[in-house]
Amino acid sequence: MPILFLAMFADNALGTTFQMDVMGQAVDVGYGWVYVIVGLLHFLPSLSVVVRRLHDVGKSGWFYLIILIPLVGFIWMLVLLVSNGNVGENKYGADPKA
Repeated sequence: MPILFLAMFADNALGTTFQMDVMGQAVDVGYGWVYVIVGLLHFLPSLSVVVRRLHDVGKSGWFYLIILIPLVGFIWMLVLLVSNGNVGENKYGADPKA
């Protein structure tokens, strides 16, 4: 997350922030292309970490889409991510703590 703040700072320093029209006036939104590129570069590694964690608890990676259910999905995903993994081997591989 701190790297995204640095990306926003870089966008503001370079003057590459996006602008939005609000009632006829151009308003900076505070981020730009540097922020977007950094966010996209961090998306795939973070997705792979979540999928690996879901495999540790015996769920498919597609189970990540449960987060799309408002409020309940986020809570359910949070519980899955902080719970202990399966003891022993499951269909996704061996127990990493073994």
